[in-house]
Amino acid sequence: MAAGPQIQQTLASFLGPRLALGRRLCVALSGGRDSVVLLHALAGLRRLGLAGELSALHVNHSLSSDADAWAAFCSDLCQRLQVPLTTTRVVVPPASGEGLEAAARRQRHAVFGECPADWLALAHHRDDQAETVLFRLLRGAGVDGAAGMRAERPQPAGARLIRPLLDLPRSALAAYAAEHALVWIEDTSNHDCRYRRNHLRQEVLPRIAEQFPGADQVLARAARHFAEAALLLDELATIDRANVATEQGRIDLLRFNALSAGRARNLLRRELLAAGFRAPEARWLDEAMRQMTSAGAGAETCVETPDGALHVYRGEVHLVGRRPAIPQSSVVWRGEEELSWGGGRVLLPASVGAGISRHLLSRAPVCLQARLGGEQLQPDPRRPRRALRKLLQEAAIPPWERARLPLLWCGAQLVWVGGIGADAAFACGPGEDGITPVWERVERRPAGGASRRTG
Repeated sequence: MAAGPQIQQTLASFLGPRLALGRRLCVALSGGRDSVVLLHALAGLRRLGLAGELSALHVNHSLSSDADAWAAFCSDLCQRLQVPLTTTRVVVPPASGEGLEAAARRQRHAVFGECPADWLALAHHRDDQAETVLFRLLRGAGVDGAAGMRAERPQPAGARLIRPLLDLPRSALAAYAAEHALVWIEDTSNHDCRYRRNHLRQEVLPRIAEQFPGADQVLARAARHFAEAALLLDELATIDRANVATEQGRIDLLRFNALSAGRARNLLRRELLAAGFRAPEARWLDEAMRQMTSAGAGAETCVETPDGALHVYRGEVHLVGRRPAIPQSSVVWRGEEELSWGGGRVLLPASVGAGISRHLLSRAPVCLQARLGGEQLQPDPRRPRRALRKLLQEAAIPPWERARLPLLWCGAQLVWVGGIGADAAFACGPGEDGITPVWERVERRPAGGASRRTG
């Protein structure tokens, strides 16, 4: 079969059932040959009504002196094909500690996560899959990593990523490009063998193919086997989680430690991924397992990762992602209905006969600031003023959260603490104007951010 019909038939078969669920299809267009072939083929299918509402997305990484020229090329191509194009410029951190390629990929996928389409199509093919599997195996990947790239993958938000050409070899895309006399961008950095993936692509895989013809097919088939195994491990983790979960939905440490080592590692790995962490390195997972299996029910432990931390507190496991820093200086309140605080906000809505007295607050400047230590509060008028430290312990607020609490002060007097409440001395009288503070903090969830409100 000629390359043109083969690619279009593959695309039509892949997209048919998916477009029945959502018609908005976007192509991640780098301007390289593979993405140009994908867009061109889909534009042809669109004329037959088989490509939905087609658009394209180009991410300008600003890493090359030719980056703007590549963006202009993509714009011209989309104009010729009559495909709407969105171009987004990102800034890749020069020294993020994860390597330039990984940093650029992270920035690119952040843009992908905001794509408003139903489906975001990437042009990866079978040779890319073979390269990915080999690269990850050489880095010591587990079953998940060895499964390579998935043909379809949800994102925390936005379009689902799809790779409709994943079963086709690079040669089929090259033949299609030749048949249609397509023009594309050649990124010279793709031939720089100082990059490990390029070295695999240019030097290693061709040598392997000399001794093992069809190695790309074999590696792609192995990826499917690994993906099947990863799915089974996911199902096992789901079963184990149901058996070790507390009423609050966290993992109970004692029941977790009763699992076999392999099942416990599998469950912990899935918990980290579900919480938005990247796949954990083996050394980090080993340290987390060591601390968890040696910790008693009342012990407090903490293991830090680049994405956040794992804590054990009162016999439960907490996964806490990286969050914005809290203000280092006081935040003055001038009557606003809300103040920003550490990625969340403190709401200060007006009330009558409830909450904190506005009249009492008028006696001195009012501000939010972080905890310093030694504070006292009297939330219950029937009990004496007490150390905030004791109140936080009784409220079961974890130690790592205590430094993030917003404290509302009126002059030198502590008025209110997020998660604890207001001081009884500042209570509103009947019919009196007041405010009722609410701390709305943002917590990391598997499907994106979620707000949690605390009075």
